[in-house]
Amino acid sequence: MTIVVVIAKECLPGRVKTRLHPALSYEGAAELASASLDDTLAAVNALEATHSAFPARRILAFDGVTPPPAAAGWEILPQVDGDLDERLAAIFDTCDEPTLLVGMDTPQLSAALLAPVFADWAAAARPGPGLRSATTDAWFGPAADGGFWALGLNKPTGALIRGVAMSRDDTGATQLARLQDAGLRVRMLDTLVDVDTIEAAHDVAALAPDGRFAATLEALTAPGVTTAEALTAPGVT
Repeated sequence: MTIVVVIAKECLPGRVKTRLHPALSYEGAAELASASLDDTLAAVNALEATHSAFPARRILAFDGVTPPPAAAGWEILPQVDGDLDERLAAIFDTCDEPTLLVGMDTPQLSAALLAPVFADWAAAARPGPGLRSATTDAWFGPAADGGFWALGLNKPTGALIRGVAMSRDDTGATQLARLQDAGLRVRMLDTLVDVDTIEAAHDVAALAPDGRFAATLEALTAPGVTTAEALTAPGVT
């Protein structure tokens, strides 16, 4: 059984995507973050229709009070207190099966980008004669800003993440080196763009024009449209 975990923060004004202000209001930035999370959850859900080894468990590692409606049917795992490395490590310590963790800030994510993770792990778990073992110990998805958007561990342990300095331009390189230094066989996923700036938001919307994220950004940045009007536009909610 493979577990997919999406780590997310409750999308409240002034609490998420504050670097998008003043290009967007805090309310608009929160709505765009909500759209990003919804598109991310939808990409994981879409695996069910595209891959026979769809994960049997979907977990939202959530920092907040009210999970989004798009997470209906997901297990909710409250995040622990502490720095991001401690919170990520705690997630992997909680899981005892092959686990893929993805963030909520890359709404260009698709089921096709995630599907390669499951083929090897699913083959290893398939019953049959002889011993089978996964050929990949870890999957790593780098982010264009130097971080990472995905981390998969066939044998999850928080020790591989704990102590890595987060939110730096060398975080991804440091985390990847940690995996390699542990002797793990690592395979790479595509490099994706985190939505941390308004310029990045437009780049990501162009890559995934059919999602809620793109529709929300278009409504929020339309000339002469107020935030309140944008948030009720078709495709936004």
